[in-house]
Amino acid sequence: MFDTKIVLVVRDDLATWQKLNVTAFLTSGIVAQTPTIIGEAYRDAAGHVYNPMSIQPMVVLVADQETLRTIHKRSLERGVTTSAYVEEMFSTGHDGANREVFAKFSPEDAKLVGLALRAEKKVVDKITKGAKMHP
Repeated sequence: MFDTKIVLVVRDDLATWQKLNVTAFLTSGIVAQTPTIIGEAYRDAAGHVYNPMSIQPMVVLVADQETLRTIHKRSLERGVTTSAYVEEMFSTGHDGANREVFAKFSPEDAKLVGLALRAEKKVVDKITKGAKMHP
């Protein structure tokens, strides 16, 4: 149904709350990059209106630090824009501080805890090779 694929990859050694936090933040980056993936508002049987959500499914994978670095490198080599979250962002409290701490690291030394990308299915599969489905 979709010619693209959305994948989020979180580091396998994170606490549950960290995985959920990172997944939420990474998803917001995908939506910001492609707002057309947001569908219509939901309505329940009583007529209450709920926020619209993505029309496209998202896959959540896990990987260790080195595999995340490899995935990051592949995405950069292929020119695929990603959402990225580094470990130091857990200690900040707002967007400006997140961007400030993020800017201190290069792809070679960043302690990545999560990446998200949306691209053609075959490209995403090649980039994320080595990551596993989240249990």
